[in-house]
Amino acid sequence: MTTIVTILTDGYADWETALLNAAARQYLKVETLFATPGGTQVISSGGLRVTPDMAVEDIDPAAIDAIVVNGGTIWSTPDAPDITSTLRAVSEAGKVVAGICDGTLTLARAGLLDTVKHTSNHPGNLPPTGYKGEALYQDQPQAVVDGKIVTAPGSAPATFMGGVLETLGLRTPDVAHYIGLYGAEHKTSA
Repeated sequence: MTTIVTILTDGYADWETALLNAAARQYLKVETLFATPGGTQVISSGGLRVTPDMAVEDIDPAAIDAIVVNGGTIWSTPDAPDITSTLRAVSEAGKVVAGICDGTLTLARAGLLDTVKHTSNHPGNLPPTGYKGEALYQDQPQAVVDGKIVTAPGSAPATFMGGVLETLGLRTPDVAHYIGLYGAEHKTSA
């Protein structure tokens, strides 16, 4: 069975991986697990309390197919947890590593965006991490997939879902249809 582990922190952005985890679990029968630093309960920006399945430190790269870093304001603060060793281990095991919104900061700090095309919330978001991939930054509103790395701005949960599922070999015509439905509102003005 395909397994996705999503990393959450206090103040995580509820909406950013909701489509991915719901579609993967409900429609594609993927095992969706959640991890937090230290395995502690976290509260989302919207107040949703989550008791994780595991601690980030206990993630076994051999037992999963993808690791997803959910965005949240903590990633841009000095209090951001250091999950570099976990991300590198998962990447070195040949698994999918994905980050959305400020979750991309952790991928940049881990050096995973130095040699692949990627995106984030805006072009100035990643350089303060000291990463070396500025020339490969894609300034676009949709997710970017390069090899086994998937990145997206926080405003792109639909294409992020599609990118992660595609990288796992799970993108179907139904998934493409739902990405179009979920993303349709971006083609209209309020």
